[in-house]
Amino acid sequence: MSRSKMMDMNQLTDPAYYILLSVLEAKHGYAIMKYIEEITNGNFNIGPATLYTLLKKLQSAGFIAQDDTNDHRRKTYIATSMGKAVLWNEMTRRRQMVEHGMEAFKLLDGETEYEVEK
Repeated sequence: MSRSKMMDMNQLTDPAYYILLSVLEAKHGYAIMKYIEEITNGNFNIGPATLYTLLKKLQSAGFIAQDDTNDHRRKTYIATSMGKAVLWNEMTRRRQMVEHGMEAFKLLDGETEYEVEK
């Protein structure tokens, strides 16, 4: 399934999810990248090309809007009410996916935790 189809179905890719999460409060591009890096403890990074491509797509989908109330020297973005609803539904969907996985592992062998070998 293409990424644009996922957005049409209100399913978010990981980068789109983190961008939408980051603009619950108005932020400019660099602040979005730093916020994502901070909340994921550096485990997820979004580069400028991906960021600005997705900002345009999220804006076209109506999930975010440009915020004109902040610093006029930088474009800032904020989630719309539709974007907040999509994000909430996505969080619920992902939580259910994790619960399904946990149940599958319990049924498999009774284990609920595994260590990833490094």
